[in-house]
Amino acid sequence: MTCTALGTTIQERLSMSKLSHSDVAPTSVSGSLQDAMLSSMPALRAFAISLCGNVDRADDLVQETLVRAIANIESFEPGTNLRGWLSAILRNHYFSECRKHRNESEDVDGRSVATLKTMPDQDSQIELDEFRAALATLPNSQQEALVLVGALGFCHEEAAAICGTGAATIRSRIHRARVRLTALLDLGSAHEFGPDNRTRAV
Repeated sequence: MTCTALGTTIQERLSMSKLSHSDVAPTSVSGSLQDAMLSSMPALRAFAISLCGNVDRADDLVQETLVRAIANIESFEPGTNLRGWLSAILRNHYFSECRKHRNESEDVDGRSVATLKTMPDQDSQIELDEFRAALATLPNSQQEALVLVGALGFCHEEAAAICGTGAATIRSRIHRARVRLTALLDLGSAHEFGPDNRTRAV
């Protein structure tokens, strides 16, 4: 599903939610705030894919995240990081679902960041495929830290808030992940990860 189609589906569900839940008042969320939530969808979707490795499930996660955000909008403090707040809701919901379904596999096929970035030329695509394969071997906590900071652009403090840990822990996870990736990809340093700036950031 494209982001445009997903956005339409979410808008329809938000409208239904307001009509079907007495605790969600139609005027509780301003149009501008709803627009800001919907504009966060690409980043939320990328984060969801990095967590579950499945596009369809990621779309469901994003949809449920925004519906939950609308239902609990009173807990959002205006002027704070909306994207970080939404990402924390998504992450908490994902791991809550994982606890309910412990027998389900989580990212066993290494597709965790398969659609986060597509490079145009063949040489770069080969490098990216190698990078994805190496990234998939890292512990989930390290993958998550790299995706939040490197791919989605959160600062260490924001990523720490989303993951419910300290900024020092996030820095440590990223450092260990970069060292491991450098070894796996047989690079002289992390600066040799490839021509793409976002991959280099990771």
